[in-house]
Formats: sequence, C-alpha cells, structure tokens
Amino acid sequence: MNLDLLLASGSQIRADLLRAAGLSIEIESPRLDEQAIKAALLAEEASGRDIADALAEAKAQKVSRKNPQFLVLGCDQVLEFEGRILSKPASEEEAREHLLTLRGKTHRLLSAAVLYRESRPVWRHVSTARLTMRPFSDDYLNRYLDRNWPDIGSSVGGYKLEKEGVRLFTTIQGDHFTILGLPLLELLNHLAITRLIDG
Repeated sequence: MNLDLLLASGSQIRADLLRAAGLSIEIESPRLDEQAIKAALLAEEASGRDIADALAEAKAQKVSRKNPQFLVLGCDQVLEFEGRILSKPASEEEAREHLLTLRGKTHRLLSAAVLYRESRPVWRHVSTARLTMRPFSDDYLNRYLDRNWPDIGSSVGGYKLEKEGVRLFTTIQGDHFTILGLPLLELLNHLAITRLIDG
C-alpha cells in the first residue's frame, strides 16, 4: 500500500483536508474511551493544550501499534473557555447551554496533531485559534438550533464555522485549518522538510 499517512481519526473533515492537500491517506479510527482519558487529565488539572495533545497521541499510538510500518497521524481538538473544557454537546439543550456560555466572549480552540512511526512519536504540534462570539439574541439562538441540530452535535462548542456557525462570530484569530481541527500547514511543512512528501 503506497500511503503518505494512516489517519487515526473518524473525522471526515480531516480526511478531506489531507486529500485536498494531495496526500494519499487511509483511515483507521481507533477505539478509545476518550471521555475516560479526558476525565483523568481534568482530574489532574491538565491544561487544554495538554489534553488535546494527549488525546491525539493516544489515537496515533493505538493505530501505530497495529500498523508500525506506516506513518500514523492522530488528531484532536479541545475548546477551552475560562479554565473550562467544553466537549461536543450530547443534546440540543447542552448545545444551547454551551452557546449561551460562549455568547459575547472569547474562547480558544486547541488543535493537536501527533505523528507515530513504528509505535513511537516522531512529531507533534498544537496550534491555537481565538474566537469571539457576537452577543446574538435568544431568538436567533433558538432559530439557529432549529436549523442546525443535530448536525452541530459533532462539533465542540455546538457550532461549525464551515457552515452557518460562522455567523455567530465577530472576530477570529488563527488559521482556518486549526479551527477545523488539524494544524495542516505545520504538518505539511514537517512532511516536506523530512522529505516524507515532495516539497
């Protein structure tokens, strides 16, 4: 199999970004109890950055153990707001709570990527984006949820910037790829520098 990367993620967006960049990839989604890992790290008062990195590494490590001959990419994204970590909303009501919490304020998205080869980490990066939500009305929020639930349930914070969620924001600092959950520019630079891809 002639692959650039084995993606240890079930994220279609990440797969699409990598393929659009001209990489040959296959997907193997690892079976992990991400909530248990996150809960343990939160109990140790780990930072959002460390949680994103640890989850990305756990995914890469799991898939690399079964496929040591391939370069394996694990990714994860964490939303951090005033010391809290917000996960993907499990219900429409939880999405509402998250969006009300973030309304009119600034939060951070931390997107981590870890590369494994032969069951060992060979590269890692965590990128950060800062996003400020506008003070939208309760009526707008109700209509937004009516139009977008359950699709936004797969997104931390309860929004998708690549869709109508972009209308919730006034300012964004950080690159588009970080917001979509993959520090793509940094990954491609590493692969080019190490001559794992043309460049």
